Amino acid sequence: MLKKQKGKQLLLFALLVAVAYLPIAYEQTIPALAASAALITPPANASITLSKKLDVILTDPKLQGGITGVSVRNATTGHSIYSHMSDIRLRPASNMKLLTGAAALDVLGPDYRFVTEVATTGKQKGSTLQGDVYLVGKGDPTLLQSDLVKFADQLKQQGIKTIKGNLFADDSWYDDDRYSQDLNWSDEFNYVGAQVSALTLSPNEDYDTGTVIVEVKPGAKAGELPSVSLTPKTETSVIVNEATTVGKGGKKTISIHREHGTNRIIVEGSIPVEATSSRSWTAVWEPSELVLDVFRSALQKEGIQVSGKKGLQRAVAPENAKILATKKSMPLNEIYIPFMKLSNNGHAEMLVKEMGRVEKGEGSWKAGLEVMSETLAGLGIAKDTVLLRDGSGMSHKNLVSSETLTTLLVRAQEESWYPAFRESLPLAGEADRMVGGTLRNRMKEESTKGNVAAKTGSITGVSTLSGYVTTKKGTSLAFSIMINNYIMGPVTPIEDAIATILAEADI
Repeated sequence: MLKKQKGKQLLLFALLVAVAYLPIAYEQTIPALAASAALITPPANASITLSKKLDVILTDPKLQGGITGVSVRNATTGHSIYSHMSDIRLRPASNMKLLTGAAALDVLGPDYRFVTEVATTGKQKGSTLQGDVYLVGKGDPTLLQSDLVKFADQLKQQGIKTIKGNLFADDSWYDDDRYSQDLNWSDEFNYVGAQVSALTLSPNEDYDTGTVIVEVKPGAKAGELPSVSLTPKTETSVIVNEATTVGKGGKKTISIHREHGTNRIIVEGSIPVEATSSRSWTAVWEPSELVLDVFRSALQKEGIQVSGKKGLQRAVAPENAKILATKKSMPLNEIYIPFMKLSNNGHAEMLVKEMGRVEKGEGSWKAGLEVMSETLAGLGIAKDTVLLRDGSGMSHKNLVSSETLTTLLVRAQEESWYPAFRESLPLAGEADRMVGGTLRNRMKEESTKGNVAAKTGSITGVSTLSGYVTTKKGTSLAFSIMINNYIMGPVTPIEDAIATILAEADI
């Protein structure tokens, strides 16, 4: 009797071991067993295979010593398909823009437009406008030099030939804090860290606000100074050209940077004869002064003289000022194309301040982040699960989990603004910059090209990728990959490998 009981116990133990071993040995042993006993259904089979593949990818040596959070959900049901440290809060880099972008669409709406105005306190007598003129910015991130030319033309069409007064820049729609609280000082002169102002200008239709394009071309022969040009042309920036033209075959070592607290742009290094030009999008000091200077030049080209002697100054337009000209931006859903596709930091921070201005009457990071937190809570993201320090993800103190990001991605589909949100995400492998964006040179294979729609993110030691992908069986997935504290790079191939596995998944 004891022998029979012992035999049953051993058999039971063996069965338990076999069951425990199934997930590991499944690919070798289960197909035959499943055919006869239906021990595991096909969906479980696919799920185990997918998990194993992802587990193997995450053993890459480049990830050792770092932290990687991965969350994959069924985008329709929200059901978790795969999780690896998905509840650990990590630095999101530009994946923060998913939170900012969703919140701003929810608060402002896809049809929201920003306004820029030309106003005056004076009266027109004949061809003379007697009084000061104010260029009033209200957060338009798409203002171009061509818009200022149109303003000048509108004043000319009103018969104005002389302004007996001063030109002022009114950027009071937002506060005077130009930098988010954790921006690195070394990023100040770079376009990714440009100052945030309610009155700002972009040099082209990438809409990198608060910047000028500095272009350096070689001289005709070695020893000559290279030529340096600015777009748009402005007297607010001073070029200090310390570069040198060298002979053919020489090294191109051009560096361009702006001194802190000034608009002195230093150009150094060498550029070979007949070499291609070097270009840099350089952030300016006090963007509103740049806008005013370009507007003043536009007025002069239209033959409108300004007699005021105060130069480029900021001032708040009186409430009773008369509006002479107005420009409305493209709607927010169109702004989101360059914003998200090209990962525009300036747009993200302006959206934060705009949310604060609209909801709390205060265009500040403090007010805007409060609105953002409240709005995200309404989208299923509890306030105590994230730490929001800016809108762009430049801060190394932002904290979000991959689980939080997939929660947002799933929930966003229920909102009326979701089509604008989805369309703004970069599409893998699509060459057009305003389609593929930051993913245009990644995942060009058949299974992923045009299929992976996701936001990239990158700051020192951080790389992230979060978005949507459809499996080969047509299942829509929401995923988030957050790699933190890596030293050996690049790690984007790891992200691409995970996204590819999902695209080719048999689920």
